[in-house]
Amino acid sequence: MASLRELRSRIRSVNSTKKITKAQELIATSRITKAQARVAAAKPYAEEITKALAELASASKNLAHPLLTERENPRRAAVLVISSDRGMCGGYNSNVFRRAEELMTTLRNEGKEPVLYVMGNKGLTYYTFRSRPPVAAWTGFSQQPTYLDASAACNHLVEAFMAGADGEVPAPNGEGNIAGVDELHVVYTRFVSMLTQTPEVRRLAPIQVSFIEESFDMGEDSFSDSETADIKAQYEFEPDADVLLAALLPKYINTRIYSSLLEAAASESAARRTAMKAATDNANELASVLQREANSVRQAQITQEISEIVGGVNALAASGDRD
Repeated sequence: MASLRELRSRIRSVNSTKKITKAQELIATSRITKAQARVAAAKPYAEEITKALAELASASKNLAHPLLTERENPRRAAVLVISSDRGMCGGYNSNVFRRAEELMTTLRNEGKEPVLYVMGNKGLTYYTFRSRPPVAAWTGFSQQPTYLDASAACNHLVEAFMAGADGEVPAPNGEGNIAGVDELHVVYTRFVSMLTQTPEVRRLAPIQVSFIEESFDMGEDSFSDSETADIKAQYEFEPDADVLLAALLPKYINTRIYSSLLEAAASESAARRTAMKAATDNANELASVLQREANSVRQAQITQEISEIVGGVNALAASGDRD
Protein backbone atom coordinates (compact mmCIF):
# COMPACT_ATOMS: atom_id res chain seq x y z
CA MET A 1 0.00 0.00 0.00
CA ALA A 2 1.24 3.48 -0.90
CA SER A 3 2.24 5.86 1.82
CA LEU A 4 0.13 8.85 2.81
CA ARG A 5 2.67 11.24 1.29
CA GLU A 6 2.58 9.42 -2.05
CA LEU A 7 -1.22 9.39 -2.09
CA ARG A 8 -1.44 13.12 -1.36
CA SER A 9 1.11 13.80 -4.10
CA ARG A 10 -0.96 11.77 -6.59
CA ILE A 11 -4.13 13.60 -5.54
CA ARG A 12 -2.46 16.96 -6.19
CA SER A 13 -1.25 15.72 -9.58
CA VAL A 14 -4.70 14.48 -10.56
CA ASN A 15 -6.33 17.74 -9.49
CA SER A 16 -3.80 19.73 -11.52
CA THR A 17 -4.53 17.60 -14.58
CA LYS A 18 -8.25 18.03 -13.98
CA LYS A 19 -7.87 21.81 -14.14
CA ILE A 20 -6.21 21.50 -17.57
CA THR A 21 -8.82 19.12 -18.98
CA LYS A 22 -11.68 21.24 -17.61
CA ALA A 23 -10.20 24.36 -19.19
CA GLN A 24 -9.80 22.55 -22.53
CA GLU A 25 -13.39 21.34 -22.29
CA LEU A 26 -14.69 24.88 -21.75
CA ILE A 27 -12.57 26.27 -24.60
CA ALA A 28 -13.74 23.56 -26.99
CA THR A 29 -17.36 24.16 -25.97
CA SER A 30 -17.07 27.85 -26.76
CA ARG A 31 -15.50 27.13 -30.15
CA ILE A 32 -18.15 24.66 -31.28
CA THR A 33 -20.83 27.33 -31.54
CA LYS A 34 -18.55 29.59 -33.58
CA ALA A 35 -17.52 26.71 -35.83
CA GLN A 36 -21.14 25.74 -36.46
CA ALA A 37 -21.95 29.37 -37.27
CA ARG A 38 -19.12 29.46 -39.83
CA VAL A 39 -20.39 26.27 -41.44
CA ALA A 40 -23.87 27.78 -41.70
CA ALA A 41 -22.49 31.07 -43.05
CA ALA A 42 -20.55 29.31 -45.83
CA LYS A 43 -23.48 27.16 -46.95
CA PRO A 44 -25.39 29.85 -48.96
CA TYR A 45 -22.32 30.56 -51.11
CA ALA A 46 -21.79 26.83 -51.71
CA GLU A 47 -25.43 26.44 -52.70
CA GLU A 48 -25.40 29.39 -55.08
CA ILE A 49 -22.17 28.44 -56.84
CA THR A 50 -23.52 24.90 -57.26
CA LYS A 51 -26.76 26.24 -58.77
CA ALA A 52 -24.78 28.53 -61.07
CA LEU A 53 -22.63 25.62 -62.22
CA ALA A 54 -25.74 23.53 -62.84
CA GLU A 55 -27.14 26.27 -65.08
CA LEU A 56 -23.81 26.70 -66.84
CA ALA A 57 -23.51 22.96 -67.38
CA SER A 58 -26.98 22.84 -68.96
CA ALA A 59 -26.28 25.92 -71.13
CA SER A 60 -22.74 25.00 -72.14
CA LYS A 61 -22.17 23.57 -75.59
CA ASN A 62 -18.95 21.87 -74.53
CA LEU A 63 -18.57 19.86 -71.31
CA ALA A 64 -15.10 18.62 -72.23
CA HIS A 65 -13.36 20.70 -69.57
CA PRO A 66 -10.52 18.70 -67.89
CA LEU A 67 -12.18 19.06 -64.47
CA LEU A 68 -15.30 17.34 -65.83
CA THR A 69 -13.63 14.68 -67.96
CA GLU A 70 -12.81 11.21 -66.72
CA ARG A 71 -9.23 10.26 -67.57
CA GLU A 72 -8.54 7.07 -69.45
CA ASN A 73 -6.51 4.65 -67.35
CA PRO A 74 -5.87 7.02 -64.40
CA ARG A 75 -2.52 6.24 -62.78
CA ARG A 76 -2.10 8.69 -59.90
CA ALA A 77 -4.67 9.96 -57.39
CA ALA A 78 -4.12 12.79 -54.91
CA VAL A 79 -5.47 12.16 -51.40
CA LEU A 80 -5.86 15.23 -49.18
CA VAL A 81 -6.13 14.20 -45.50
CA ILE A 82 -7.53 16.86 -43.14
CA SER A 83 -6.38 16.36 -39.54
CA SER A 84 -5.93 18.60 -36.50
CA ASP A 85 -2.96 20.69 -35.42
CA ARG A 86 -3.33 19.73 -31.75
CA GLY A 87 -4.13 16.59 -29.83
CA MET A 88 -6.41 15.91 -26.85
CA CYS A 89 -9.36 15.20 -29.11
CA GLY A 90 -9.88 11.48 -28.56
CA GLY A 91 -10.08 9.30 -31.66
CA TYR A 92 -10.67 12.20 -34.05
CA ASN A 93 -7.36 11.90 -35.92
CA SER A 94 -7.05 8.12 -35.74
CA ASN A 95 -10.49 7.76 -37.37
CA VAL A 96 -9.45 10.06 -40.21
CA PHE A 97 -6.18 8.19 -40.73
CA ARG A 98 -8.00 4.86 -40.75
CA ARG A 99 -10.44 6.11 -43.40
CA ALA A 100 -7.56 7.50 -45.46
CA GLU A 101 -5.78 4.14 -45.34
CA GLU A 102 -8.95 2.43 -46.55
CA LEU A 103 -9.17 4.87 -49.46
CA MET A 104 -5.53 4.43 -50.42
CA THR A 105 -5.89 0.64 -50.28
CA THR A 106 -8.88 0.89 -52.62
CA LEU A 107 -6.94 3.11 -55.01
CA ARG A 108 -4.01 0.68 -55.07
CA ASN A 109 -6.38 -2.20 -55.81
CA GLU A 110 -7.67 -0.18 -58.76
CA GLY A 111 -4.13 0.19 -60.06
CA LYS A 112 -3.70 3.82 -59.01
CA GLU A 113 -0.81 5.30 -57.07
CA PRO A 114 -1.97 7.40 -54.09
CA VAL A 115 -0.25 10.77 -53.73
CA LEU A 116 -0.52 12.00 -50.15
CA TYR A 117 -1.29 15.59 -49.15
CA VAL A 118 -1.96 16.61 -45.55
CA MET A 119 -3.61 19.46 -43.66
CA GLY A 120 -2.87 19.61 -39.94
CA ASN A 121 0.27 19.05 -37.91
CA LYS A 122 -0.96 15.72 -36.50
CA GLY A 123 -1.29 14.26 -39.97
CA LEU A 124 2.15 15.52 -40.94
CA THR A 125 3.68 13.96 -37.82
CA TYR A 126 1.76 10.70 -38.27
CA TYR A 127 2.92 10.03 -41.82
CA THR A 128 6.44 11.39 -41.37
CA PHE A 129 7.00 9.11 -38.36
CA ARG A 130 5.98 6.15 -40.52
CA SER A 131 8.45 7.15 -43.24
CA ARG A 132 5.65 8.21 -45.57
CA PRO A 133 6.13 11.98 -45.77
CA PRO A 134 3.40 13.78 -47.73
CA VAL A 135 4.13 15.59 -50.96
CA ALA A 136 2.90 18.81 -49.35
CA ALA A 137 1.42 19.85 -46.00
CA TRP A 138 -0.45 22.90 -44.75
CA THR A 139 -0.63 23.45 -40.98
CA GLY A 140 -1.55 26.00 -38.32
CA PHE A 141 -5.24 26.67 -39.07
CA SER A 142 -7.20 23.51 -38.26
CA GLN A 143 -9.42 25.18 -35.65
CA GLN A 144 -10.00 28.46 -37.47
CA PRO A 145 -9.58 27.85 -41.22
CA THR A 146 -10.03 30.68 -43.69
CA TYR A 147 -10.85 30.73 -47.38
CA LEU A 148 -7.25 31.68 -48.15
CA ASP A 149 -6.06 28.56 -46.34
CA ALA A 150 -8.25 26.45 -48.60
CA SER A 151 -7.08 28.39 -51.66
CA ALA A 152 -3.43 27.56 -51.01
CA ALA A 153 -4.15 23.84 -51.22
CA CYS A 154 -6.79 24.15 -53.94
CA ASN A 155 -4.58 26.09 -56.35
CA HIS A 156 -1.85 23.47 -56.14
CA LEU A 157 -4.22 20.49 -56.37
CA VAL A 158 -6.08 21.90 -59.37
CA GLU A 159 -2.79 22.67 -61.08
CA ALA A 160 -1.58 19.11 -60.41
CA PHE A 161 -4.83 17.68 -61.78
CA MET A 162 -4.74 19.85 -64.89
CA ALA A 163 -1.16 18.71 -65.56
CA GLY A 164 -2.18 15.05 -65.38
CA ALA A 165 -0.08 12.06 -64.40
CA ASP A 166 2.27 12.70 -67.35
CA GLY A 167 2.96 16.33 -66.40
CA GLU A 168 4.77 18.12 -63.61
CA VAL A 169 3.95 21.10 -61.42
CA PRO A 170 6.08 23.20 -59.05
CA ALA A 171 6.14 21.94 -55.47
CA PRO A 172 4.23 24.13 -52.98
CA ASN A 173 7.43 24.82 -51.06
CA GLY A 174 9.20 25.91 -54.23
CA GLU A 175 11.72 23.06 -54.13
CA GLY A 176 11.67 21.35 -57.51
CA ASN A 177 8.74 19.83 -59.37
CA ILE A 178 6.32 17.01 -58.57
CA ALA A 179 4.28 14.81 -60.89
CA GLY A 180 0.65 15.60 -61.63
CA VAL A 181 -2.39 13.45 -60.82
CA ASP A 182 -5.51 12.10 -62.53
CA GLU A 183 -7.91 12.26 -59.56
CA LEU A 184 -8.44 14.40 -56.46
CA HIS A 185 -9.88 13.02 -53.21
CA VAL A 186 -10.30 14.56 -49.76
CA VAL A 187 -10.68 12.73 -46.44
CA TYR A 188 -12.25 14.83 -43.67
CA THR A 189 -14.57 14.53 -40.67
CA ARG A 190 -18.20 15.50 -41.14
CA PHE A 191 -19.93 17.12 -38.19
CA VAL A 192 -23.16 15.25 -37.47
CA SER A 193 -23.86 16.24 -33.86
CA MET A 194 -22.07 17.07 -30.63
CA LEU A 195 -21.57 13.36 -30.01
CA THR A 196 -21.14 12.07 -33.57
CA GLN A 197 -18.46 12.98 -36.09
CA THR A 198 -18.03 10.78 -39.14
CA PRO A 199 -14.87 10.51 -41.29
CA GLU A 200 -15.82 10.69 -44.96
CA VAL A 201 -14.23 10.56 -48.40
CA ARG A 202 -15.21 13.00 -51.13
CA ARG A 203 -13.95 13.01 -54.70
CA LEU A 204 -13.10 16.52 -55.83
CA ALA A 205 -12.11 15.87 -59.45
CA PRO A 206 -13.10 14.88 -62.02
CA ILE A 207 -16.32 16.60 -61.01
CA GLN A 208 -19.45 14.59 -61.69
CA VAL A 209 -21.91 16.70 -63.65
CA SER A 210 -24.83 14.75 -62.19
CA PHE A 211 -23.58 15.72 -58.72
CA ILE A 212 -23.56 19.40 -59.65
CA GLU A 213 -27.08 19.23 -60.99
CA GLU A 214 -28.46 17.27 -58.02
CA SER A 215 -26.47 18.64 -55.08
CA PHE A 216 -29.16 21.00 -53.93
CA ASP A 217 -32.25 19.50 -55.54
CA MET A 218 -35.16 20.79 -53.46
CA GLY A 219 -37.47 17.92 -54.36
CA GLU A 220 -41.10 17.80 -55.42
CA ASP A 221 -42.48 18.65 -51.97
CA SER A 222 -40.59 21.93 -51.62
CA PHE A 223 -43.38 23.96 -53.21
CA SER A 224 -47.11 23.70 -52.60
CA ASP A 225 -47.91 24.52 -56.23
CA SER A 226 -46.65 21.81 -58.60
CA GLU A 227 -46.73 24.23 -61.56
CA THR A 228 -44.46 26.64 -59.70
CA ALA A 229 -41.94 23.86 -59.06
CA ASP A 230 -41.29 23.56 -62.82
CA ILE A 231 -40.37 27.24 -63.19
CA LYS A 232 -36.64 27.82 -63.65
CA ALA A 233 -34.71 31.06 -63.60
CA GLN A 234 -33.60 32.42 -66.96
CA TYR A 235 -29.94 33.44 -67.20
CA GLU A 236 -27.98 35.46 -69.70
CA PHE A 237 -24.27 34.69 -69.61
CA GLU A 238 -21.59 37.27 -70.30
CA PRO A 239 -19.11 36.03 -71.43
CA ASP A 240 -20.51 32.78 -72.79
CA ALA A 241 -21.32 29.75 -70.65
CA ASP A 242 -18.18 27.82 -71.60
CA VAL A 243 -15.84 30.60 -70.42
CA LEU A 244 -17.74 31.07 -67.16
CA LEU A 245 -17.82 27.32 -66.54
CA ALA A 246 -14.05 27.08 -66.92
CA ALA A 247 -13.60 30.00 -64.51
CA LEU A 248 -16.02 28.72 -61.86
CA LEU A 249 -14.98 25.08 -61.71
CA PRO A 250 -11.71 25.73 -59.79
CA LYS A 251 -13.66 28.00 -57.41
CA TYR A 252 -16.16 25.21 -56.91
CA ILE A 253 -13.39 22.82 -55.87
CA ASN A 254 -12.03 25.53 -53.56
CA THR A 255 -15.48 25.86 -52.00
CA ARG A 256 -15.68 22.12 -51.37
CA ILE A 257 -12.25 22.07 -49.72
CA TYR A 258 -13.19 25.07 -47.58
CA SER A 259 -16.48 23.48 -46.51
CA SER A 260 -14.55 20.31 -45.61
CA LEU A 261 -12.18 22.40 -43.47
CA LEU A 262 -15.10 24.05 -41.68
CA GLU A 263 -16.77 20.70 -41.02
CA ALA A 264 -13.47 19.32 -39.74
CA ALA A 265 -12.97 22.32 -37.43
CA ALA A 266 -16.41 21.84 -35.88
CA SER A 267 -15.79 18.10 -35.57
CA GLU A 268 -12.41 18.68 -33.92
CA SER A 269 -13.89 20.98 -31.27
CA ALA A 270 -16.74 18.56 -30.59
CA ALA A 271 -14.35 15.61 -30.32
CA ARG A 272 -12.05 17.58 -28.01
CA ARG A 273 -14.97 18.60 -25.79
CA THR A 274 -16.12 14.98 -25.50
CA ALA A 275 -12.61 13.71 -24.78
CA MET A 276 -11.85 16.43 -22.22
CA LYS A 277 -15.19 15.93 -20.45
CA ALA A 278 -14.44 12.21 -20.16
CA ALA A 279 -10.94 13.00 -18.88
CA THR A 280 -12.33 15.45 -16.30
CA ASP A 281 -14.89 12.90 -15.10
CA ASN A 282 -12.17 10.25 -14.84
CA ALA A 283 -9.97 12.65 -12.89
CA ASN A 284 -12.79 13.36 -10.44
CA GLU A 285 -13.39 9.66 -9.94
CA LEU A 286 -9.68 8.90 -9.53
CA ALA A 287 -9.26 11.75 -7.06
CA SER A 288 -12.18 10.41 -5.01
CA VAL A 289 -10.70 6.90 -4.96
CA LEU A 290 -7.28 8.22 -3.94
CA GLN A 291 -8.84 10.41 -1.24
CA ARG A 292 -10.68 7.43 0.23
CA GLU A 293 -7.47 5.41 0.17
CA ALA A 294 -5.58 8.30 1.81
CA ASN A 295 -8.27 8.57 4.49
CA SER A 296 -7.98 4.84 5.14
CA VAL A 297 -4.19 5.07 5.45
CA ARG A 298 -4.47 8.10 7.73
CA GLN A 299 -7.05 6.32 9.88
CA ALA A 300 -4.75 3.31 10.17
CA GLN A 301 -1.90 5.60 11.22
CA ILE A 302 -4.06 7.29 13.86
CA THR A 303 -5.21 3.91 15.17
CA GLN A 304 -1.60 2.75 15.36
CA GLU A 305 -0.54 5.95 17.16
CA ILE A 306 -3.37 5.55 19.69
CA SER A 307 -2.41 1.94 20.23
CA GLU A 308 1.20 2.94 20.82
CA ILE A 309 0.16 5.65 23.30
CA VAL A 310 -2.13 3.27 25.18
CA GLY A 311 0.61 0.63 25.20
CA GLY A 312 3.10 3.15 26.59
CA VAL A 313 0.72 4.27 29.32
CA ASN A 314 0.05 0.69 30.32
CA ALA A 315 3.79 -0.04 30.42
CA LEU A 316 4.40 3.00 32.65
CA ALA A 317 1.57 1.96 34.95
CA ALA A 318 2.92 -1.56 35.20
CA SER A 319 6.43 -0.32 36.05
CA GLY A 320 4.98 2.00 38.72
CA ASP A 321 3.11 -0.87 40.38
CA ARG A 322 6.34 -2.88 40.62
CA ASP A 323 8.09 -0.01 42.30
